[in-house]
Amino acid sequence: MKILTADQTHQADQATIREEKITSEALMERAATAFTDWLTARQSPAEAGEIMVLCGPGNNGGDGLVAARRLHERGYRVQVGLLPASNHSDDFTSNRQRLPAAVPVTDLAAGLPPIQPNALVLDALFGTGLSRPLDGAAAAIVQQLNAAQARVIAIDIPSGLLADASQPADSAVVRARHTVSFELPKLAFLLPQNAEYVGHWHLLPIGLSREFIEETDVAMHFVDATMLAGWLPERPKFAHKGTYGHALLLAGSRGKIGAAVLATKACLHSGAGLLTVRVPGIGYDILQISAPEAMTLTDPATDFITELPDLKPYSAIGIGPGLGKEDSTKDVLAKLLSEAQAPLVIDADALNLLGENRELLAQLPADSILTPHPKEFERLTQPARDDYHRLELLRAFCQQYCCYTVLKGAYTCLGAPEGTLYFNSTGNAGMATGGSGDVLTGVITALRAQHLSPLHAAVLGVYAHGRAGDLAAQETGEAGLLAGDIVRFLGPAFQEVTTRTEF
Repeated sequence: MKILTADQTHQADQATIREEKITSEALMERAATAFTDWLTARQSPAEAGEIMVLCGPGNNGGDGLVAARRLHERGYRVQVGLLPASNHSDDFTSNRQRLPAAVPVTDLAAGLPPIQPNALVLDALFGTGLSRPLDGAAAAIVQQLNAAQARVIAIDIPSGLLADASQPADSAVVRARHTVSFELPKLAFLLPQNAEYVGHWHLLPIGLSREFIEETDVAMHFVDATMLAGWLPERPKFAHKGTYGHALLLAGSRGKIGAAVLATKACLHSGAGLLTVRVPGIGYDILQISAPEAMTLTDPATDFITELPDLKPYSAIGIGPGLGKEDSTKDVLAKLLSEAQAPLVIDADALNLLGENRELLAQLPADSILTPHPKEFERLTQPARDDYHRLELLRAFCQQYCCYTVLKGAYTCLGAPEGTLYFNSTGNAGMATGGSGDVLTGVITALRAQHLSPLHAAVLGVYAHGRAGDLAAQETGEAGLLAGDIVRFLGPAFQEVTTRTEF
């Protein structure tokens, strides 16, 4: 699913209008009616109470006026508040004229009328087209709304929130409980710094031009199951363990052998044909008992890894979970970077070693996959000013080192060397638990061992990891979710995205 910029979203609207030979007002009617359908499916007139619809002077305000009319027609009690302005869009003006006389209208020149706590308010003040922070009366009304503790639903985007850029400090932005947008997600919805404004976001299809969307080049994608169609083919009947590669994991140190176990089990449950795990001597018995399906190579040292094994047998190598940061372990990493011919997946302490020894980044083999959380990523680059700046750093880092970087978070973002970003749609807050990242390392290493491209392995791995977490949470709840639960549901998650042979 593509993520359009605000300008591209406007172009998609115009392309739809041209192709269907309809008016912009007709498209507005379609979108606002879809919103009304969404709302009325969730709130009866009694549950909604009197609904306040706040409308700005542009097309977002026009959306609000259509919604107010539609709600009134369905028996809901509605009143409209109009933001004073010297100019109004044509579609706003047309829908203002169509608003039934029975719907009370309040001029907001004197500010927001009293709103009871928990009252339902629809925010249609400003939409995606906003290009600067709110000021004056508009900012004051937003501040009053935020103080009212109402149930706010934003139409399209919370007023004051910029779709493609960071907010200046202390700018006025509506804090919505729900944001209902149309057709495709907006970048602003996917970033942690905007969570307090966006709330829970929802997408409604309104039939925007498929041709325009398909032909438009974008720099960002939102990964869903539809996008992954055909990426993971059904296994042929006469496949064998050699068909699916031989993975190597370098993991574990004293007190952190559990990380090696989690990565091992995840790799096995993600389809690798064979798996060898290199651990310090202290991990031998643990690995042999907890994961008998894997082969175990022990390092001469008891507590941490000091030597690199022969790399010739392996089709992919993962390094980092529970690895530790001993000097001899750093030397193993440096040797791996210089000698490896197989694809690399680098996580956890291996990333921290890179961050502490940045000269090693120059040796990073092309198409390596790195899987940092935000703090680990800062150690590789620099502290980010905000989430938008972090994405700029991500693009620059991937381009500089010709690597794929999985920046973990609620909407984990994969950066690719050509500058494209892929945001993941699966996962839940229960996955914010120790060991979840080790599981992801095992998953992606297994997919690379099966000869998937770095892009497909990273995107599929992140999606399946998140989907397994979602399936696990249905059983355990989010608070009770453990990393091992994610491993248990990897098989079903991959089953969902496997392309079946058609009759």
